[in-house]
Amino acid sequence: MPSPMTSMTPSSRLIALLKGRGHVLVLTGAGVSRESGIATFRDAGGLWEGVDPMQLATPRAFAADPERVWRFYDARRTHAASAQPNPAHRAIAALEATGRPFLLATQNVDGLHERAGSKELVRLHGSLWRLRCTGCGDEHEDLQPKLEPLPPHCDACGAMLRPAVVWFEEPLPMIEFGRAQSAAREAELVLVVGTSSVVYPAASLQMAALEAGAYVVEINPEATSFSTHASEHLAGPAGVVLPALVAAAWPG
Repeated sequence: MPSPMTSMTPSSRLIALLKGRGHVLVLTGAGVSRESGIATFRDAGGLWEGVDPMQLATPRAFAADPERVWRFYDARRTHAASAQPNPAHRAIAALEATGRPFLLATQNVDGLHERAGSKELVRLHGSLWRLRCTGCGDEHEDLQPKLEPLPPHCDACGAMLRPAVVWFEEPLPMIEFGRAQSAAREAELVLVVGTSSVVYPAASLQMAALEAGAYVVEINPEATSFSTHASEHLAGPAGVVLPALVAAAWPG
């Protein structure tokens, strides 16, 4: 397999595909939100109370100490509420607004894509802003950054609520992942933005798109395990590269 084109300058083929009317799938990871000041799980600064968040984001951790897990998510909600969408979020929303067949599949749970204006999206890992009852299964949105008391309880049945996010050791939501898989098979162009491409099954989507014949562009400052497979690699921060792509495709 030939090496992908690696550059800060998009190819003429990429610009032509952006200007076209074919299906577009955008896959985003934590690198996009990092540009808004939200630390990733893998950042050295992403630890809370000196503990790796992966030791807090599991069903077993919640069963053992729900209040501690909820304090972790309360801190994440407060941090996300103070963050602002960055130029990458807005460029993705602008691409959707061109009216072509489009889907955004994000691994991010912070809600910044929605605040930037994205509407056609699936949340592969859930949302910080949705709560799910551990008893009756009811799920609802709550945009208050801080919940009191912790842990919160269901108004309908009184059981404990949990964050409606996908924890380690849990499967992705079937409907959302199914939509993303369908989009990967149908897409003419796929943009893989700010993801390490190591978290499965989400990371399988770009390979599925390649196998279906899509032109798959990776946008990331560093190379990843997917870089050698990508049709094109644009080396740079998403908040710089994506607005430049939109400007190149639709100047003025």
